[in-house]
Amino acid sequence: MSADRPERTRLTHVRDDGSAHMVDVSGKPVTARVARAAGRVLLSDNAVRALRDGDVPKGDALAVARIAGIQAAKRTPELVPLAHPVAVHAVDVDLVVADDGVDITAEVRTADRTGIEMEALTSVSVAALALVDMIKAVDKHARITDIRVTAKSGGRSGDWVEQ
Repeated sequence: MSADRPERTRLTHVRDDGSAHMVDVSGKPVTARVARAAGRVLLSDNAVRALRDGDVPKGDALAVARIAGIQAAKRTPELVPLAHPVAVHAVDVDLVVADDGVDITAEVRTADRTGIEMEALTSVSVAALALVDMIKAVDKHARITDIRVTAKSGGRSGDWVEQ
């Protein structure tokens, strides 16, 4: 393991026999939690121009991607097998058109017993997929990249920010 990732003696989602299971969080206290994630969709110059000019054949690609990201955060336990259903209290999804594509960020908030990082990652991932779907008529080579957690707060492990 690297110096910034200490080795754990036991993985929380793996039983002693090696089988996967959902961790019991019922004894943990409810705390306010926030997670942020980010990612990019790399696009051609034509696709960037179409987004900036509002000239995407399928319509408002950024609005569709934003709504898809919000919806995805709320549906994460249906997609990630060991993710706990948590009360998603707020989701903010931002899409910023850059010269080479679109930067996507999502911030998800809750007050619950477990983290909300998977919801933030799912939000960014599905927003990126929706954007690719909306823009594919203009750019068949759109590429999703760099999806990651950028910050989290709350819970026993405390706060963390990407450096």
